[in-house]
Amino acid sequence: MIDAHLQKLRARDTVSPEDERIIRSLVSEVIEIPADKTAIRHGIELQNSMLLLDGWMARAKDLPTGERQVAELHVAGDFVDLHSFTLKSLDHDVITMTNCRLAIVPHERLKSATERSPHLTRLYWLMTNIDAAIQREWSLSLGRRSALGRMAHLFCELNVRLGVIGLSSDNAYDFPLTQVELGECLGLTSVHVNRTLQELRRLGLIALENRRLTIFNLVALKRVAGFDPAYLYLGRRVD
Repeated sequence: MIDAHLQKLRARDTVSPEDERIIRSLVSEVIEIPADKTAIRHGIELQNSMLLLDGWMARAKDLPTGERQVAELHVAGDFVDLHSFTLKSLDHDVITMTNCRLAIVPHERLKSATERSPHLTRLYWLMTNIDAAIQREWSLSLGRRSALGRMAHLFCELNVRLGVIGLSSDNAYDFPLTQVELGECLGLTSVHVNRTLQELRRLGLIALENRRLTIFNLVALKRVAGFDPAYLYLGRRVD
């Protein structure tokens, strides 16, 4: 049930059989939420965190005008709101981009697990730090990268993150976002998104057909993006 989550953790650190037993015991139930729903609304007091088992979700903030900015995408294996364990409420919404299946993890169980296992405490602290690193990289894209660089960078990032959990193969992966949703990630209008996609296609770098993205020239796409995966902190470490 949580294999993708364990793959994500093991890409960064060791997870012993006892660690795995504790992690599996965190889940109280599994729920399903349809696409285009607000799974967590900002300001609401929370007693649980949610682990994404299948689907795509996003952290988002809306302006009074209805304009939305997506701050991070979440894929299978991600805790979408682990930081609510300490914050108890969020300053943003968490929304479903596709139909999603989620494991509910009560904060009381997280509290017990972190008290019993200093290693898991450090490991989940690492994962929340990586979430913050991803958001910093997205901020750099929004503030300084060109539209072409922003899009290329996001496609490179997802190729790595999905590859860790076996959902990207030969530099190709399912990409369920609409052009409107992609624009909300990149701070671009739908028209600008379309033009940028066409430019990446013209350069022979990607194809996006039937909601599947194929990267034809990863080296060149990384060059356009200025992509360095160091901020994803892959590579196992021993503490």
